[in-house]
Amino acid sequence: MSSPATAPPAPNSLKRIVAASLIGTTIEWYDFFLYGSAAALVFNELFFPDSDPLVGTLLSFLTYAVGFAARPLGALVFGHYGDRLGRKKLLVLSLLMMGGATFAIGLLPTHATIGSLAPVLLTVLRLVQGFALGGEWGGAVLLVSEHGDARRRGFWASWPQTGAPAGQLLATGVLSLLTAVLSDSAFGSWGWRIPFLLSGVLVIVGLWIRLSVDESPVFKQALRQAEARTSDAGAERMPVVAVLRHHWRDVLVAMGARMAENISYYVITAFILVYATTSAGVSKQTALNAVLIASAFHFVTIPAWGALSDRWGRRPVYLIGAVGVGLWMFPFFALIDTGGFGNLLLAVTVGLVLHGAMYAPQAAFFSEMFATRMRYSGASIGAQFASVAAGAPAPLIATALLSDHGSSTPIALYVIAASLLTVVAVAAAKETRHRDLAEVAPSGDAGGAAEAPAAQDVRTV
Repeated sequence: MSSPATAPPAPNSLKRIVAASLIGTTIEWYDFFLYGSAAALVFNELFFPDSDPLVGTLLSFLTYAVGFAARPLGALVFGHYGDRLGRKKLLVLSLLMMGGATFAIGLLPTHATIGSLAPVLLTVLRLVQGFALGGEWGGAVLLVSEHGDARRRGFWASWPQTGAPAGQLLATGVLSLLTAVLSDSAFGSWGWRIPFLLSGVLVIVGLWIRLSVDESPVFKQALRQAEARTSDAGAERMPVVAVLRHHWRDVLVAMGARMAENISYYVITAFILVYATTSAGVSKQTALNAVLIASAFHFVTIPAWGALSDRWGRRPVYLIGAVGVGLWMFPFFALIDTGGFGNLLLAVTVGLVLHGAMYAPQAAFFSEMFATRMRYSGASIGAQFASVAAGAPAPLIATALLSDHGSSTPIALYVIAASLLTVVAVAAAKETRHRDLAEVAPSGDAGGAAEAPAAQDVRTV
């Protein structure tokens, strides 16, 4: 039987919570991915005009990578206060920070207006974006995981994950529309600003929905338990300290699991805009359209993979994605090299569907590794620290390999190496799908969650 803490909420309540998390993550990923697409398409000319085109693209992707560098800091700060104050408050703050930074990029003067100060300001705003996103992911997936039915946690928790392809779909769709209706000169002059300014409207909608949901009942219960313990036994241990002391193996597993997922995603969706246009002779519009359509398939298949993880387990589904992405890399580039739109679309779509097999169960998988009062910190640290080594340099490394070798082979091997690392990490992990997220601390534990097991292993029927 399900424990009271994880009993299913009313269907309408759960759907509202899922919608709030999904819309919020969609907006945040829209803002984050919009920068990546713009970095590949126009930022090299607008902010680094004195460089060789490919070097300018490298510099543009370097500012893109800076956003990832700020994500671990965001994970630490948001994770700490999210485990202390609650998931909802921090999710509202992350949405405001991300939306504000994106809107400001839309108003930013270019190199032609203020010289070298332009890329400096762009980098600062990118840091704010990364900081906000570092705290967004953990809170969004936990809000759903801790509300949802334990028997279908993989399915429900996968919906905030669809915010990534939804944000990619929205960002790529807006850019694709603008490049279709505007001339290259008009888009480079002022058209690129429109999707950044649109973020201001999206944030208002996201805040309205996110403020309407309640805090996680699992967190409320854990907070009451912690307050009772600390009144008798002293101060509660900091969540970050507890994670690093008692869950460092889980953090390493999460980081390893993220390698193939993160690297493959940014190669398939961001670097592809460079490779397809420079090496395969495909137009910007064609490359954007391929990513746009493939993102729609990605969105649809993520909940299906999440549901399969409830039936088969988190590890088997995750391993299907990791192995599949590795095996797909050579066919992926071979199809793009033909220059045909159908082959390009097939390459990106299959790549993203396989990526979804890793991304869908990730929310439930990581949530189930940690106890409630350190769950925001643990899941966020594991996910976001990996992004520095994985997603951050992926487009940069891929572009540098292309520049040095003029071939896709080293890039394919780079992704395959990441896939092998992820296979090892996930194979070493324990299956978590039957775990109850309700926290039960041992008697006499002053640290509360610090000494608690990751979660109770309770099979729900």
